[in-house]
Amino acid sequence: MTITLAHYLVLGAILFAIGIIGIFLNRKNIIVLLMSIELMLLAVNTNFIAFSHYLGDMLGQVFVFFILTVAAAEAAIGLAILVILFRSSDTVSTEDLGQLKG
Repeated sequence: MTITLAHYLVLGAILFAIGIIGIFLNRKNIIVLLMSIELMLLAVNTNFIAFSHYLGDMLGQVFVFFILTVAAAEAAIGLAILVILFRSSDTVSTEDLGQLKG
């Protein structure tokens, strides 16, 4: 059995759907929200790489590196905000984000 482009696209769609479900089911925990966003970015990256391989063009794979760079920066900033929130209120709930106003 050969793995085709459709298999990669279905995998990307499933990962993206799991990410969206994670956001809608749990809006109170920041860690779950960050993981769901990262899962959605991974699904997009999977589609970029699949199309890049299918079309024989390296541009999609180069674009994935830029997306991964932005995702790493987003995760670092998100975790820094999470640490500040946890130190100030001993919780990681999104309802307590209003306390971070300066």
